[in-house]
Amino acid sequence: MQSGMIKFGIMERVLFGQTAADAVAEEVSRIGASRVFLLVGGTLNRETDEVDRIKQALGDKFCGLHDNMPAHSPRDAVIECANSARSAGTDLLITFGGGSVTDGGKAVTICLQHNITDVDGLEPFRTVVDDDGKRNFPQYEAPTVRQIAIPTTLSGGEFNARAGITESRLKLKQSYVNQGIMPVSVILDGAVTLHTPEWLFLSTGIRAVDHAVETFLSIDANDYWDGAALHALRLLYEGLTRVKRDPEDIDGRQKCLMGAWLSMTGIVSGCRLGASHAIGHILGGSANVPHGYTSCVMLPHVLEWNASVNAERQKALALAMGKPNIIASDLIGKLIEDLQLPTKLTHVGVQKDQLAMLSENCMLDDWTFSNPREIRSPDQVIEIHSHHIIRPELKKTL
Repeated sequence: MQSGMIKFGIMERVLFGQTAADAVAEEVSRIGASRVFLLVGGTLNRETDEVDRIKQALGDKFCGLHDNMPAHSPRDAVIECANSARSAGTDLLITFGGGSVTDGGKAVTICLQHNITDVDGLEPFRTVVDDDGKRNFPQYEAPTVRQIAIPTTLSGGEFNARAGITESRLKLKQSYVNQGIMPVSVILDGAVTLHTPEWLFLSTGIRAVDHAVETFLSIDANDYWDGAALHALRLLYEGLTRVKRDPEDIDGRQKCLMGAWLSMTGIVSGCRLGASHAIGHILGGSANVPHGYTSCVMLPHVLEWNASVNAERQKALALAMGKPNIIASDLIGKLIEDLQLPTKLTHVGVQKDQLAMLSENCMLDDWTFSNPREIRSPDQVIEIHSHHIIRPELKKTL
């Protein structure tokens, strides 16, 4: 009989099916905030009117805006935003953009609560992983300034009580985990994702696929998480295919957003993931590979490397995507190809001479140690990269 524990976070609501501006007005009124600060994507702010619509919905409750949060949420950018929000006297933070904006916002709320004003001030709050892969979580007071998240990509971090923040001096992405940094609410509006570059929307969709796959194959898997993960795959496979075919397909985009939400079910309630995510964290923080691309170049390889311990279970993944007779690693690899996304480390600028350093850094990530097939050395990480080539005889059947 299965045993385990499902932990539910402190998120209160997820709103979908209405415009982001209308949903913001509703939530701010419900929460009772009076000084609302916006952390938004720079391109979204400069090249669209979507941020102006949010500001108009806020009216005199709008108190300030920051639009500089680079990829992988570097500490210095977090501090800059936090200092601005503090000066504005904010009592509610709204993040509007991709995963780096969302994660950066979570760290901003930590800074506001604990009066952190420089990059070194964040050090005591990060998760530390010891040599055996055990995670040590600092205990600290939860933020009282909460966050509403409006995602424009599919990486799903808005549902999580974890933020990935890059220590630029070390070129290393580090984790900050506290139940109190989970947003109070999330707004899912497919229409605002029309402005997201195609490569970014689709590649973060593969990130969501990765969430679902590694949840289903997790060493912690249970019937509750399984159902969410498999239905997430159904929605994402359909939605991503539709959006690639017709970028104006708002319903397809909404299916992707809902799939991304479902893909986070296990992660937000305690599920440990595996090597695709662990290596992805390092590729992002240490090699500056975009968040979604890390899953594109790693997930099929990790699936094939892990097949020696879970090949039978992997069959359910292909069934969920409507292709029960195809090996899951091939099916996902072909989806990535069809979406015209990168499939190799060299496609994302990673050179052979970087592999040793990257593999060493993977041993600092907690999810390396929870991969279904045991990983205990950097050499095993390097070995994963040599796996997965879609067999030519299968390509014509996919």
